[in-house]
Amino acid sequence: MLTTILTIAARHTMEYRKLGRTDIDVSVLSLGTMTWGEQNTEAEAHAQLDAALAAGVNFIDTAELYPVPPKAETYTLTEQYIGNWLKRRGGRDDIVLASKVVGRADWLDYIRDGQVCLDRSNIEEALHGSLERLQTDYLDLYQLHWPDRNTNFFGELGYTHTPEQNVPIEETLRVLADLVQAGKVRHVGLSNETPWGVMEFLRLSEQCGLPRAVSVQNPYSLLNRSFEVGLAEIAHREECGLLAYSPLGFGVLSGKYLRGQQPADARITLYERFSRYSNVQAVAATEAYVTLACEHGLDPAQMALAYVSSRPFLTSSIVGATSMAQLQSNLASAELDLSEDVINGIEAIHQGQPNPAP
Repeated sequence: MLTTILTIAARHTMEYRKLGRTDIDVSVLSLGTMTWGEQNTEAEAHAQLDAALAAGVNFIDTAELYPVPPKAETYTLTEQYIGNWLKRRGGRDDIVLASKVVGRADWLDYIRDGQVCLDRSNIEEALHGSLERLQTDYLDLYQLHWPDRNTNFFGELGYTHTPEQNVPIEETLRVLADLVQAGKVRHVGLSNETPWGVMEFLRLSEQCGLPRAVSVQNPYSLLNRSFEVGLAEIAHREECGLLAYSPLGFGVLSGKYLRGQQPADARITLYERFSRYSNVQAVAATEAYVTLACEHGLDPAQMALAYVSSRPFLTSSIVGATSMAQLQSNLASAELDLSEDVINGIEAIHQGQPNPAP
């Protein structure tokens, strides 16, 4: 089956969008880093960084938790790799660098003695560690990796209310305000948040004169468009845009897992925990999207990424790869404008099989 695969041109045309209400322009494709230190070596990480910047990417996203899957022996390696690259290369002000602090999690017993939450001591210690590892004095964007309360995220659709003791959002924001005032953080963002959570952060920011969230990093792909229900309107009206993670559903939308294939060294092959995108409904939808792409002479992964990039509520789509060939193909999706026929085909598939992998 013939497909047309775009490749990166010598002078790549990259689109840039404003990060919230800031004066920062970020590339519509940003570089994800969560495989570095697990599936990728430091040398491979540095090569990916060089290739991404050459293609026009200026936005790099990482986290203290990375690489993923998280474990004690690899904790913080990703940030260390980026820091070493920054020290070698220089040009810190040429990039927009984002990291994250982990939320409440009793399963992370190796981070801060298992007492992680979004209070002052945890956030300040986490940021200090990230800055040291990244070998920089400041972060352009510091994100709360997930909420410090019992709510539904990481693929959980239904919400069950339970009484809880958690760090109040205002307290978390006041810590972040001090970090912004100190010049260690330029802007703050959210991740894996719900509509209520985003609006509560924004409400308290306005009411108390505290830093305003400029973005929300949530999953979004052809297999999971749940962001469109509630959060998309907030992104538009409040100028708190989406940083889309897993835009290829952990590579599923490339079609490489169809018909029972299990490519060696691929994430879903290696790690059973990432079965979120492999249920029966997701497989059926993936087959339909791959067929649509091939009918129009498109690479399935590039079509999927181009669709995410075309969404008006999107600030940037976070692409990651374990090989240079994957990265170059993903970056080339920035050159792809989907036709009306392709968009209509995507919407027809979505209507028949909406959000099979939330």
